[in-house]
Amino acid sequence: MSTSAPDAHVIDHFFSAPSARQDRWRQLHTVARAWAKGAEKRRVVEAALDEVGVIEEFHAFPGQQLMTALRERLQSDDAGGFAPLAQRISLATITGNYKHDAKEWQAIDASLAEPADLLPSSLGDAQPHRPYFELLVLTPAPAARWPHIAAEFRRLRRPEDAFVYEAVLVGSLEDAICAAVINPDIAAVAIYEGFALKSRHDAPVLRNVLAAQQPTLAKADDADVALRLAATLKQTRPDLDLYLLSDRKVERLAGDPRAAMIRRVMYQIEEPLELHLSVLEGIKARFETPFFDNLKLYAQRPIATFHALPIARGKSVFRSPWIRDMGQFYGLNLFLAESSATTGGLDSLLEPTGTIKRAQDMAARAFGADHVFFVTNGTSTSNKMVLQALIAPGDIVILDRNCHKSHHYGLMLCGAQPFYVDAFPMAEFSMYGAVPLRTIKQALLDLKAEGRLYRVKMVDLTNCTFDGHIYNTRRVMEECLAIKPDLIFLWDEAWFGFARWSPFLRPRTAMGAAADIEAWMKDPGSLTQYERQHAELGAKPSTEALLDTRLVPDPRAIRLRVYQTNSTHKSMSAIRQGSMVLVRDVDFHTVEAQFHEAVFTHASTSPNQQLIASLDVARRQMELEGYGLVMNAIEIALDIRREVNTHPLISKYFSIVGADGMVPKEYRTSGFTDFLTPGLRWDDQLRSMREDEFCLDPTRMTLVCGTAGFDGTGFKGLLAAEYNIQVNKTSRNSVLLQSNINNTRSDVALLISVLLKISNGIETRLQHGGEEARRTLAARVQSLMKDVPDLPDFSRFHETFRGDAGKATPEGDIRTAFFAAYAPEQCEYVGIDSPECDRRLREGPEMVSANFVIPYPPGFPIMVPGQVVTEETITFMRKLDVKEIHGYEKAKGLKLLRADALMHGRGTNVLEAGRKKPRAA
Repeated sequence: MSTSAPDAHVIDHFFSAPSARQDRWRQLHTVARAWAKGAEKRRVVEAALDEVGVIEEFHAFPGQQLMTALRERLQSDDAGGFAPLAQRISLATITGNYKHDAKEWQAIDASLAEPADLLPSSLGDAQPHRPYFELLVLTPAPAARWPHIAAEFRRLRRPEDAFVYEAVLVGSLEDAICAAVINPDIAAVAIYEGFALKSRHDAPVLRNVLAAQQPTLAKADDADVALRLAATLKQTRPDLDLYLLSDRKVERLAGDPRAAMIRRVMYQIEEPLELHLSVLEGIKARFETPFFDNLKLYAQRPIATFHALPIARGKSVFRSPWIRDMGQFYGLNLFLAESSATTGGLDSLLEPTGTIKRAQDMAARAFGADHVFFVTNGTSTSNKMVLQALIAPGDIVILDRNCHKSHHYGLMLCGAQPFYVDAFPMAEFSMYGAVPLRTIKQALLDLKAEGRLYRVKMVDLTNCTFDGHIYNTRRVMEECLAIKPDLIFLWDEAWFGFARWSPFLRPRTAMGAAADIEAWMKDPGSLTQYERQHAELGAKPSTEALLDTRLVPDPRAIRLRVYQTNSTHKSMSAIRQGSMVLVRDVDFHTVEAQFHEAVFTHASTSPNQQLIASLDVARRQMELEGYGLVMNAIEIALDIRREVNTHPLISKYFSIVGADGMVPKEYRTSGFTDFLTPGLRWDDQLRSMREDEFCLDPTRMTLVCGTAGFDGTGFKGLLAAEYNIQVNKTSRNSVLLQSNINNTRSDVALLISVLLKISNGIETRLQHGGEEARRTLAARVQSLMKDVPDLPDFSRFHETFRGDAGKATPEGDIRTAFFAAYAPEQCEYVGIDSPECDRRLREGPEMVSANFVIPYPPGFPIMVPGQVVTEETITFMRKLDVKEIHGYEKAKGLKLLRADALMHGRGTNVLEAGRKKPRAA
């Protein structure tokens, strides 16, 4: 492809490859129709076909026969035959009909057809809708032989095969990587030794990415090149099954530790049927859903139930004249697959030993974890399970103050001492970002200076945040481990589970970063890095030196202990409340028993079978098509950003905040500004993901509506009530849009049309209302966008709840404060707008919160039990215009712990004071 073309880097444009392919086919069809009508020149059609041609070499469909037919009709000036064939191919790429209909692969003119064995005629044999995938074959054979090689694979098909595939043949390392990147249908790769390195096509961005490896690759022998390629493919797409075929000593090659990522090493001269069967077996290993498969079999059995679940088998529903409609709505299978039994082929979620255990093990493989636990009560419960299992009373946990409330409640239940750290504020949107690494390091170093570092057990952070801020998880863990090598990390990735299937986002996940750290620890160079830095810093480095240095941990001392909670239902095809706990903990064997106790504590003894099955199925889907689904979700988000921010009318009233507006410049050392910056290439985004302290999840979009005069809550209600568009999170002047694996381009079109209607409505009101209407809108915009309250940071715990905390560190006893409020005589209420509130702020005594106070939005606790209430917090609450504030009753006011119930010396047990027996009358 010529680098002078408008989209010269389309092969390398990671985010939009699938939709760009479809767009190019539509464009080809459009110009072909114009050519057929005499309204377009042949050379325009030829240019469009050339642009499509290179991309199609990395896909099985339309294949050589159809591409040849198109070129021949073009050369013979057959505009009438070219246009309908281009239309049919274009439609097939969109609908996917070619995956089960062999006729889609055939040219209209039978005289142009290849021999029958070169066509995928067995696509429809026996099982017309068998799942379809594509096998990438990297071969040193000349390109003229490729159609016959593909035909050989087709001849191996049998009616009893559970799946059907087509081969995509390439001849170079670069083309293999290109194909894996842009073709999400590729599920397995067969690598034949002897392939070339360079692509036949111009792919400058790809060459930039590979530049550092090329000298080594060029000098290495064939086996070394193949293994390095395998590593690159696995790094890009861990979902791929890899097969290496060699004509040398395959026994020795199979024993190479680097070959562990390869599913099978084979002698390439042997019968190709072995490769065919191995490929199908590999897909089957991922397609299997042990619990779901078993539940389907269970539902087919005639079973009499004598347990406490009347709805099982559905008799009480379908025989009832009053609730039969529920059965008709949900269908019979839902009830046939219900049971409270854990025998007769079913398994127990609390102590799984059968199909649930196998399903969890398969999920661990898919997510890159050592262990996975299914949770049916949402990630709120997952977080509490992890905290109870790992944290004991008195342990210190460094915690993002504005994380999900489940973490705060979990620490309260554990009796831990939270050391609250604040994220950087984004006052203009009434939201917080993420916690700077320097802040976390400062907390650890302060505790070290107080002689309390040994009490610190965990760093607990949200990744990514509700608004899309992603941590540099590897850097955070490495620098924290350099200060305390046995720290445990809990990463709440409730909204980020899908990121495992994006090569851009995966390194920023907890499991992805843990894998990278483990690999680094095994590299002999890691010790050299540590020793060099240790020598540079000296024996007693200053706090400032440690804060200013990117710290390298001692690989010999690290105890890598990483936990990730994952709301599977929030980004994958699981039923609501489906969650997973992912574990990569070198010391898990020492806490496994207490982890199971935490499961027993929090998990229901009657978990929903359908929910467990959906977790099993969600894993299957992501392993087999997650890469393409996530790529589409990112492309959907980029489409929305582009259309909103460039539309001449919509952009007057609405905008989506760029990465530069969501992440302060000091945390973007790569210089990355936004996904749609002119001239951006995907390697720029890759560099940002690799280097920046924080980056932005492209699928999360902050849509500013305050500039249109809408507050977030009101605009959310308008979208739902009037236009059937649902969003979740809001702020004072914005709503959060999320793209996911469920969205289509039709959804984008609906959103844009609705924003246009609303924008037109504003324009009409301003035209009819004149200057008064413009002043009213300007005042409203000023109120929402400029007169915003400052966000309150965590103040401090009252001295009563500081216990044995360090003199210069802010941790406190949240549990005692929480339960002190259970004694009504120890509590009082003060209205935030009352004169008494102002007097207490000026003169005292200090007001101390008796509970959590959580406004929605923004959804973080602005007060926790035992926290001293400050003027900043009260000012923020007074300016809030939200209806929902958990923990606050407007009629009563703030619930406070009474001043006379609080002693100003540390260690006073107000909980015990509240339990004193009342004095006898």
